[in-house]
Amino acid sequence: ESALVLVAVAGGVRGGEGAHLAAADACRWIGGAVARSHARLSEDIRAGRRADLKSGLHRLTDRTYGKLRARAAELGLAPQEYTTSLRCLLLSADPDCRTRVFFGVGSGGLFRLRDGRWQDLEPVIPEQQPSAAADSPAEEGADGDRLTMDLQITTPPSPYGDGPAPPPAELFRFRASVARPDDTLLLCSNGLAEPMRGEPELPAELAERWRPPGPPGLPAFLADTQLRIKGYADDRTCAAVWEA
Repeated sequence: ESALVLVAVAGGVRGGEGAHLAAADACRWIGGAVARSHARLSEDIRAGRRADLKSGLHRLTDRTYGKLRARAAELGLAPQEYTTSLRCLLLSADPDCRTRVFFGVGSGGLFRLRDGRWQDLEPVIPEQQPSAAADSPAEEGADGDRLTMDLQITTPPSPYGDGPAPPPAELFRFRASVARPDDTLLLCSNGLAEPMRGEPELPAELAERWRPPGPPGLPAFLADTQLRIKGYADDRTCAAVWEA
């Protein structure tokens, strides 16, 4: 019951010489950080301590990006030449825990298929106008946290230890939501997020293909996520979670 499942999607700078290496480093480092803190993270998820989760995961993410900057320096690159977006889902293995935690930095998407309709769960950046995410009410923790963006310049103290973190350089995104039976969560890179937001035909087709009673097989899933949409040819790395 204390086990966790971490799903990470990373995408480097387009055209960057080491983009794929930066993405691999980010996934490996955040995975290691979560593994070292998994006992406390699991306890906080099951207990609904969302404020602790937010501050702790923020710190672990900042540390990962600090390592990327250090690696860039080792390679003689500018920090922006060796970086990546990083978007993660953290799931408890406890079958009685329905809390699903999203966190990360950079572009991409988090979508939920519920009752045949897609909802954009992306935390809204302040300068953006509310979009599809505003169609559903914000989910709050017991402490009233709206679970969207964290724009702090100084990272709050972490309950997960592991040494000091470097100052954050990117906007940190966090959201915790409660799953329902038959929900589908889709975590994806920008190559899929853009057509999901900009081409209504794609989410409509996926909603039809992924309706209950269960998920498609792996070959069908891969084919579904590669449906051709004119004008969109970027990488469509994604992962989906079907709720029982």
